[in-house]
Order: sequence, then structure tokens, then C-alpha cells
Amino acid sequence: MTEANTRLNPPFDEQIIREYLLDNPDFFNRFPELLLAMKVPHVERGAVSLVERRQELLRQRVGQLEEEITALMTMATQNERIFRFNLQLCQKLLDCEDIGELRQSLTHELKQEFGFSHVRLITVHDIDSDLSVIWRNRLADGYYFGRLTHHESMRLFGADVGSVSLARLSDEAGQVIFAIASGDATHFHPEMDCMLLEQIRQLLDHMIPKL
Repeated sequence: MTEANTRLNPPFDEQIIREYLLDNPDFFNRFPELLLAMKVPHVERGAVSLVERRQELLRQRVGQLEEEITALMTMATQNERIFRFNLQLCQKLLDCEDIGELRQSLTHELKQEFGFSHVRLITVHDIDSDLSVIWRNRLADGYYFGRLTHHESMRLFGADVGSVSLARLSDEAGQVIFAIASGDATHFHPEMDCMLLEQIRQLLDHMIPKL
């Protein structure tokens, strides 16, 4: 049998060897000379020893874990910011005495904290209006994050906007759309978390029927 045929049809079951090594992780501790003798193909450096390859993989894994930890810390910082903001906003909205004051306070706080271009509470009066079409199509699931058509942007905000966050309030609050717009076309997107919007929506559902 030629060397090429031997590589294609090894005289052993590779799966059995794999399972044996997994079941016996101390194998190379008992035969350390194999670590230096074995060579692993490397795209950039040619053949390298098993020890070198393992060290490289460990370094890559450490780098990946560091990136994941950084991402989690960034997310935790953002969530803490949102939590603290919501507490302050809740207190300010609860102090409002009428719907006009609530609208003004809601708009001011959200624009100041997050730099949104528009914040609106829009009542849908006519079931055959353009707003009712948005209510049915964009808010069938209660929320919408993303881009709008030019016509929809003009109807909701009176201007073209980058991206939007829309929520429909409860029936007790009336057919009201809680709408936020950003000049950044990528700020609001379908995969984003709705934690900030949901907490404010629940507060508005509680307050608006009482004002």
C-alpha cells in the first residue's frame, strides 16, 4: 500500500483515537515527547508543534473571552444608565398635573438624555386616517423599531427622520401612539431591546387615563 493510500485509508479508526484522547486528557502528560514530535499544519507558519498550536488556540480563546467580557460590561453600563433614567423620569411624570405637562416633560427628558429628534404622543381619532393605517400595519404586534416611509414620517413627525421607535398604548389610554424618532438611521432597529420603551409605556398606560 502506498503512502498516499495509507493517508486516505488509515489502518485504525480515527474516531476511536479521538474518543480515547478525550477520555484520557492526561495522555500527553504521560508521553510528553509526543507533544514535540507531532506537527500540526498552520496556514501562515507551516508545520508547528502541538504545544505551539495549543498555546496559540488558548491565546485566541483568551482574546475572545476578553471581548465578550468587554461587551457584557458595556451592556451592563448601558442598562444601569437606562434604569437610573427611568427612575428619575417616573418621578417627574408622576408629578405632572395634566396631559400637556406630561407631554412636555416626557419630550424634554428623552431628548435631553438620549438626543432624540422627536418625541410624541399621537392620538388616532379617525379609523380611516393615515394614522390608523400605521396603527394597524406597523403596530400589529404592539411595537415597531426601524425605518419609515417618507409619507409615514411626515404624518407622525412632520419631517423626515432616520429611525423610529413606536408603541401602542393600552385601550384604557385610548388609541395613542408613543413615538420616538432619531436622526440616526441605524439607532432603532428590529433586533433591539425594548426595555426602555416598555417601562415608559407601562407608566403612560397608568397615568394618561387619570389625567
